[in-house]
Amino acid sequence: MLDIKEIMDRIPHRSPFLLIDRIEEIEVGKSAVGRKCVSYNEPYFAGHFPKEPVMPGVLIIEALAQVGCVCVLSDEKFAGKTAYFGGINKAKFRGKVVPGDVLTLKIEIIKAKGPIGICAAKAYVEDKLVVEAELTVAIA
Repeated sequence: MLDIKEIMDRIPHRSPFLLIDRIEEIEVGKSAVGRKCVSYNEPYFAGHFPKEPVMPGVLIIEALAQVGCVCVLSDEKFAGKTAYFGGINKAKFRGKVVPGDVLTLKIEIIKAKGPIGICAAKAYVEDKLVVEAELTVAIA
């Protein structure tokens, strides 16, 4: 398990854009499971939407990507590097994420060649799948 400090040692994201709270499982370079505790105090809820706060889908995708980055950048051969989005494919949004929810963020690296990796990514609230996508990450 990685705590917030260990996550910040691996990726450059910081508040308010660090969207994961911890990594619960990691198989370096292969898969990872992260958590995000969604709080009403998140800055985006002020405008999305004031009367019915819903976590923006694009931020759920970003949280998934951050878990993928931690997984990849935990490999010693990529130490000190930065991971960037290379693409988002097959994204499907299947449910809302609201304050009080705990997101379980699962990624599996399904293809890797040099500095490019493709991850199967799924986000859950409890046992309900709320987002899935295929993410491409480029290491520089």
